[in-house]
Amino acid sequence: MPFSKLGLSDALIKIVAEQNYTQPYPIQQQAIPAILEGKDILGIAQTGSGKTASFVLPILQKFQDGVGSKNRHIRALVLVPTRELAIQVSEVFKTLSAQLPQKVKSLAVYGGVSINPQMIELQDVEILVATPGRLLELISTNAVSLSAVKILVLDEADKMLNLGFKEEMGKLFGLLPKNRQNLLFSATLSDDLNNINKNLLKNPVVVKVEEEIKNLDLIKQFAYLIAEEKKGPLLRYIIKSQKIKQVLIFTSSVHRADAVALKLNQNGIDAFAIHSKKSQEGRNQALDFFKTGKVKVLVATDLMARGIDIKFLPYVINYELPRSPKDYIHRIGRTGRAESSGEAISLISPADEHHFKVIQKKMGKHVTKIDGNAIDLKGY
Repeated sequence: MPFSKLGLSDALIKIVAEQNYTQPYPIQQQAIPAILEGKDILGIAQTGSGKTASFVLPILQKFQDGVGSKNRHIRALVLVPTRELAIQVSEVFKTLSAQLPQKVKSLAVYGGVSINPQMIELQDVEILVATPGRLLELISTNAVSLSAVKILVLDEADKMLNLGFKEEMGKLFGLLPKNRQNLLFSATLSDDLNNINKNLLKNPVVVKVEEEIKNLDLIKQFAYLIAEEKKGPLLRYIIKSQKIKQVLIFTSSVHRADAVALKLNQNGIDAFAIHSKKSQEGRNQALDFFKTGKVKVLVATDLMARGIDIKFLPYVINYELPRSPKDYIHRIGRTGRAESSGEAISLISPADEHHFKVIQKKMGKHVTKIDGNAIDLKGY
């Protein structure tokens, strides 16, 4: 089904074509027509499934109605859990709205940076992408009002609840007009999220997109069996021996991400760590350097990696395994995109072996194992 069959305007279809969007993703096929009809949406889909454009496109079309908004009274609010995701979603709005007949101003606001420039930039904004805490700060200074919001989007709502935003979200819900369209997107549907769904959504269209397992066929997977204390030298051996020029490394904690990046740099491999304890400037710089190839290694926690979207990422390395098989699939799915092959490598200590068997069973794939302990790691 082409984009032209989803009810989008000629202007948006032209913009979509210019962005090299060929066929709509499953979530876009189901969500876009329903949103255009004014229906509430419950979308269960992982990052990388095309969900951002599934709400950005119909919102932009709805705002081509010639109806402006009173200054500092936004018409659409998108709540997100992290600064990186706020920036990413805002960039999609700006890219897809740049050539529209009627200009629609959008803005991302988030903590970790000065609030004053954001207060100034809120002039004439119609679509606001925000983290809950910073939004409440801006509301308290009368920099923005939610009284005219027509569309509310909760993007990656599961992560917002995991990060403890439940109270802030409750406060924001109380400030929104009751007559509005609600769009809720999440990777999972927990009990807490199900309660929000029941209280927030009215007869929603449920769109559930399963993991695209077929993409795993483009990913070559390898697992190195290695003693825990040898993971560092083995990681450096893999990067140097395979002459890897761009790799995203996953760790399970902020502390580990910093430690891995430090050791890589000490051994002549340019690397940055990205996590919630880094300043916004540091995170932006790390992402920019990684995407442009100025630094070959980015070490990230699962949450921070949600703002990283690179079409042709060649390598992903699991320095530590994630807790769930779904998170493993999500991690390695960062490579093997856009019909390009990729390679996913996992470092498996003896304590990880049982968990890795569970991951393989859930994934339905057997991963080639290599005895890392037999490799001469002297000098690494």
